[in-house]
Amino acid sequence: MHWIAALPMYNVAPELAADWRTLLARVREDLAPWLDARGDTLDIVDPGPDLTAFWLRDDVLLSQTCGYPLVKALAGRVQIVGAPDFDAPGCEPGAYRSVIVAGAHVDARSIEDCRNLRAAYNDDDSNSGMNLFRHAVAPFARDGRFFASVTKTGAHLASLAAISESHADIAAIDCVTFAFARSHEPALTDGIRILGTTASASALPFIASMRVPQTGIDILFDALAAALVRDPALAARLRLKGVVRRTQADYAPILDYERDAIARGYPRLA
Repeated sequence: MHWIAALPMYNVAPELAADWRTLLARVREDLAPWLDARGDTLDIVDPGPDLTAFWLRDDVLLSQTCGYPLVKALAGRVQIVGAPDFDAPGCEPGAYRSVIVAGAHVDARSIEDCRNLRAAYNDDDSNSGMNLFRHAVAPFARDGRFFASVTKTGAHLASLAAISESHADIAAIDCVTFAFARSHEPALTDGIRILGTTASASALPFIASMRVPQTGIDILFDALAAALVRDPALAARLRLKGVVRRTQADYAPILDYERDAIARGYPRLA
């Protein structure tokens, strides 16, 4: 079997993209005996723009997705290998949240103060940028509305850029992405203020194709953990303390957050 792998979720800067590829290379080294015994190979690839299509390929040995697609489009169609344990403000062991941020031009001091402001979010299938944001805003919405406008930007960095350029006022940004942006893209975060944080969720899961045997899932988890121990400098650059075990049930709260917002009459960011 010819397998492929890609870790596309936190490529905030070119040097980070290179580090994630290095992590995959380290994992591949540890997987070599298992791959050789099976007569398999593994290539590190560019997943392309359609991540859902990539994640659903049956030759994906290792990748990373967002929790919202995991419980939606990918539910029952991929296997969870584990989750990262990040060292970033807002993270707990194996979990993360979003920071709700506003531009320097915004006078608001709380989420409730942001009524009738302009919101930006990365994508409809994002837990951090959409689902957790919606859940945080829902208690303050009236008749299904809270913001003056809502703009989909396509990426967290694009949302930060929209705020820094005063094209938007507020957004919810994955706290790990925000930490990476502060260190690697400071121009996007200078002057940005954190108004609050969202509820937490299990960290973005490492996944594998349903075609990978259970022994392979266990070997992948061990290889990820070993790669971080073996290269502490790489782990530090990626803000990774390690990996933790996760099951589908650990991501159920993501759907609870969605149901809560809908029950409050706020089914979409508006």
